[in-house]
Amino acid sequence: MFKKFLICLVVVFAFNTQAAEPAVDLKDPYKMVRKVSDNTFARITNDQPLIEKDKEYLRTIVEEELMPYIDYKYAALRVLGNHVSKVRAIEDKEEKAKAIKELQRFIDVFQKYLIATYAGVFTQYTNQSVEFAPAQPFKGQDVVVVKTKIVEPGKPDIKIDFKVREDRDGNWRAYDMIAEGISLLDAKQSEMQGILRQQGIEYVSDLLEQKSQLPVQFRGEGGDE
Repeated sequence: MFKKFLICLVVVFAFNTQAAEPAVDLKDPYKMVRKVSDNTFARITNDQPLIEKDKEYLRTIVEEELMPYIDYKYAALRVLGNHVSKVRAIEDKEEKAKAIKELQRFIDVFQKYLIATYAGVFTQYTNQSVEFAPAQPFKGQDVVVVKTKIVEPGKPDIKIDFKVREDRDGNWRAYDMIAEGISLLDAKQSEMQGILRQQGIEYVSDLLEQKSQLPVQFRGEGGDE
């Protein structure tokens, strides 16, 4: 399930038919999503010789072109769910400091995990096209849904909604996507909650770190997640 979400995410953020300019307007969620897709695809196209030589280079592209526009910190905390509330409720200073340190490590590892996973999905990218729904007024909102549709000949259209949030500086970044009504964050949270309860956050962080260090390759449905 999570892999399907990432394929859709990569398709949207990697689609364009024109040369891209590097500037990204973080003050407009709709322009941000479109421009990130422009820049990422242009980078992949220009750096094909490097990618063909070493697929690990895809990590660099993802880290530089995609991750600055994904609020991975917020997403990581959402994935942890009520575990974050439990940390906030700790009264013992020493115990709380330790728990906060564990949270920070999870966030860092979660970012590396996303980079590795996105890089793997990019190895499977083909020329699907994406249609963007018209931009809507967003003044006064702190969360906006950017609607898109992935179109590929001979296959049903896939409806994708991106949740983009505004931070304290007024900048917008994506933090979740909803594919055919199913949230990426909700799916990942459900997957991790049982492991968190049984094994703890350190175990989950270790697990994600191990996965993030695997060679860049697409493992497909049923493979490594």
